[in-house]
Amino acid sequence: MPRWPLFLLLCAPLLLAAPQESEFPDPQRSAQRMQVPEGFRVELVAGEPTLIKPIAATTDERGRLWVVESHSYPHWLKGGGPGKDRVLILEPDGKGGHRCTVFLDQGSNLSGIALGFGGVWLCSAPNLIFLPIEPGKDRPAGPPRVLLDGWSLNAKHNVFNGLTWGPDGWLYGLNGITDTSRIGKPGTPDRERIRLNCGVWRYHPTRHTFEVVAWGTTNPWGMDWNDEGELFITNCVIKHLFHVVPGAHFVRMYGEDLNPHVYSLIESCADHIHWAGGNWTTSRGGQGEHSAAGGGHAHAGALFYLGDAWPQSYRNRIFMGNIHGNRLNQDRLERAGSTYSAKHCADFLFARDSWFRPLWLHAAADGNVYVGDWHDTGECHNYDKTHPSGRIYKVSFGLSRQSAGDLGQLSDAQLVRQQLSRNEWTVRQARRLLQQRAAAGQLSADTGSALWRLFDEQKHTPTRLRALWAAYVIRAADSKRLLPLLQHADEAVRVWAIRLLVDVGEPSPQICQALTAQASNEKSPVVRLALASALRKLPLDRRFDLATPLVAHAEDAADPCLPHLIWYGIEPAVPTDVGRAVALLEQSKIPLVRRSIARRLASLVE
Repeated sequence: MPRWPLFLLLCAPLLLAAPQESEFPDPQRSAQRMQVPEGFRVELVAGEPTLIKPIAATTDERGRLWVVESHSYPHWLKGGGPGKDRVLILEPDGKGGHRCTVFLDQGSNLSGIALGFGGVWLCSAPNLIFLPIEPGKDRPAGPPRVLLDGWSLNAKHNVFNGLTWGPDGWLYGLNGITDTSRIGKPGTPDRERIRLNCGVWRYHPTRHTFEVVAWGTTNPWGMDWNDEGELFITNCVIKHLFHVVPGAHFVRMYGEDLNPHVYSLIESCADHIHWAGGNWTTSRGGQGEHSAAGGGHAHAGALFYLGDAWPQSYRNRIFMGNIHGNRLNQDRLERAGSTYSAKHCADFLFARDSWFRPLWLHAAADGNVYVGDWHDTGECHNYDKTHPSGRIYKVSFGLSRQSAGDLGQLSDAQLVRQQLSRNEWTVRQARRLLQQRAAAGQLSADTGSALWRLFDEQKHTPTRLRALWAAYVIRAADSKRLLPLLQHADEAVRVWAIRLLVDVGEPSPQICQALTAQASNEKSPVVRLALASALRKLPLDRRFDLATPLVAHAEDAADPCLPHLIWYGIEPAVPTDVGRAVALLEQSKIPLVRRSIARRLASLVE
């Protein structure tokens, strides 16, 4: 036997497990070689030649996968004509494989997809488009409608993406740092457009309004909500996870926030990084000490496991793709004041394939999880080295399971009861269907009452919230219903009552007064954070009223988020009433707020 150097003996398992760059791994073999915890298995759903370059995906109420193939990336088309991007529908063929239907084959610059309200929503830079579906057919019913335009085509791999329905009934999306987009409806003058580079945005499907939810980070490419409806996004280069509080301004990879007066930025909620430190570029390749830490700086995809197929210990953990580490990371969340601290858990999946590039994760109808693999030798910065490959895998636990079938065939009453499901996929699909029926005027008159009865019956916070969200999206939760919830014993219910009270338009004087009264006596920092977040929605002359009791909480001075959100909310009001700003400075027991008011006042006389 040859006498190998010790370091080669130690590295031999890794060298054998990972194919060399010149090797083109077979899709089925790639699935078989993946390493997952005991009891789990990885199956190939589709790969080349059926599909390549799967940049985004979603599922419909039948559990079918709708996948976006991006042939435009990395050289986004700027001519406005048709491209070669495709939208494919994958569904089981009954023989152990999947049948593929081409829904769209001349798309351009596609980078995100969602389904609902009779059509397909697509990120198609520079546009957000809606493509109606012919009823009963898997084909478009007409040309796409441009809902918004102005997203930058110079963003390269920082292009806008995401497209996920939030619990509040809005369509959420993400945007990267490379270039500033100017968003508006077609024909909107530049001075009236909303500027955005890195951050989170949302669009309402029936009111057709657009707004920025939070600013900052680097290149977010994954988002999901936990069991209590708190939004988190995954990120690259700087830390990998952020708790998205509406109105937040987060740290950035570089550059200045679009508002020059924010002064201080909110940090990531993660207490660790997924590489071994040093400059982020050193983690490319994800080996050695970087592998032990998690694999690298670049993350894509986000999924809170909220299904009913995996062991309970995984519930409410967030999973994300690690591009350089060729794996899936997982974190668990612990409360930290008004926000969370993300703790590192053992990496969940090792692809043992150096081409594995996980871009997205999506819940499956049966409680398991789909993973989309861009599958390439390069990375997001490698614009000249792309290959015609791509795979979708399904990570399952235990025995094969049956899905819920076509939820679209359920009655309104049955969809209401689905809000109690332990499988979040079922809950979200049912809520969207109820929202669609309400928007179309096709909902049973007693559906709202049924949801409120469900809310009153529930003792478990997540199911109580799901009833509340469903009531809200069908327009059965007005201020008369929501205002009493400010006194609810469950702090998560109080949080969501505040968010929904300020969700649409400018809050009434009655709502403003109720929020101010709540701030005076509120014991929970989580609820005080929701109140601070609500400041941005109040009329400028009402913001000092709410801010005054908030800044009286000295215990919030060192909180990771609260001082920042209070300042972001009152900043626009400072120039409008210098006297009240000075009074607030004098009363504040939170140093960051005092310093920020003083600095903003000084800027008025510079």
